[in-house]
Amino acid sequence: MVQREMIAVCQMTATHDIDENYQTMKDMIKRAAERNCKMVFFPECCDFIGRAREESIDLAMREEARFVQQLRADAAEHRIWISVGTFHEKTSKTLIIDGNGALLTKYGTLQLFDLEVPGVVRPIESDFLSTGQSLLNLVETPVGRLGFDICYDVRYPELSLWHRSQGAQVLCYPAAFTANTGFAHWETLLRARAIETQCYVVAPAQMGKYNDNRSSYGHSMVVDPWGAVIAQCSDNIDMCFAEINLEFLEKIRVMQPVFEHRSKDIYSLQTNYVPPADESDRKFAEHGINKEVIFYRSEVSYGSVNQKPFMEGHVLVAPIREVKHLTDLTDQETSDLFNVAKRIQAMLQKTYNTELFTVALQDGSLAEQSVKRVRIHIVPRREGDFNGSDIYQELAKHDKTDRQPRDHDEMKKEAELYVKNM
Repeated sequence: MVQREMIAVCQMTATHDIDENYQTMKDMIKRAAERNCKMVFFPECCDFIGRAREESIDLAMREEARFVQQLRADAAEHRIWISVGTFHEKTSKTLIIDGNGALLTKYGTLQLFDLEVPGVVRPIESDFLSTGQSLLNLVETPVGRLGFDICYDVRYPELSLWHRSQGAQVLCYPAAFTANTGFAHWETLLRARAIETQCYVVAPAQMGKYNDNRSSYGHSMVVDPWGAVIAQCSDNIDMCFAEINLEFLEKIRVMQPVFEHRSKDIYSLQTNYVPPADESDRKFAEHGINKEVIFYRSEVSYGSVNQKPFMEGHVLVAPIREVKHLTDLTDQETSDLFNVAKRIQAMLQKTYNTELFTVALQDGSLAEQSVKRVRIHIVPRREGDFNGSDIYQELAKHDKTDRQPRDHDEMKKEAELYVKNM
């Protein structure tokens, strides 16, 4: 069965009047529904574009605002998904509303465009916006698995490559490119992101002049996984329509299996992505680790409290995949393991108000590795707690003594504290 679905991509000239902007969006949603589109995409700043920094701050709203609630009602009425290009809280965020009107997720831009050329231009987004703090999970929609970034993010190919590694089929870049950078780079950047990821790229954009100091390029478009522009708006407030054909996408990936050909043993992409909560327990060699004592997870590593700590705050960090030796880890797993250890140590530093730590990796029986698996011990220290290298003797025997394992509730409480402090 061919997987083909229609989408609508919108182009606007937003103003400071939120109600006026909403009416434009409402009309576009109705038009998209009449064309049997499954999803409609709006550009960055579709809620408003302030005339000054102070006005932008004053107009910022919450999710409960009437503007958002009206869009949720429109989505439910027309049974259509809506990507609200950006919605101005203190952070500029993309909102995703499903066909039932439910607010599914929001994403904050990771890069802000700050540029000051004396006497020429001064677009300083950080004057009134803060950056997002995390990567967004892919969103399952009727048109495919979507990865979202915002405007300036399109210049950072690592983000699009990461989305593809997570299984993205469609990438979305709501934008308000300036007229000069748009003319020079807009289409080139979008086609590059499509070609390198073999994804559809959807790019709704602002266009036109808002005031004497600001205008946007427009040219909202859709690019297919082969890099061809398959739909585009001109220089006016309008919409373009495109078909997302996932069968064609898979054909492209079979013809050009570039991700399978990547030399992952030579280079990799490292992120601080925290995956959705994993409700499964972990196996630590022959020992089970209850999910309630795991306080941090990355894609390939985790941190857990210790059954038999010999110091307060003594925790373990281990790769999710069971390996006996550090040399058995992939480069990605190695990098992630030590990045997670660093992040957990920073949390413990704050929790126990100390900058003194012993961090030790046990690998092999001569390292007194009682469990045949790579793991890192992180131990907060105090002045005078051990003489010289005595701590390593204590570490070697800490789980071989007759000391009874701690009560599960005690360990769970400790894990909850660490989750809060992460």
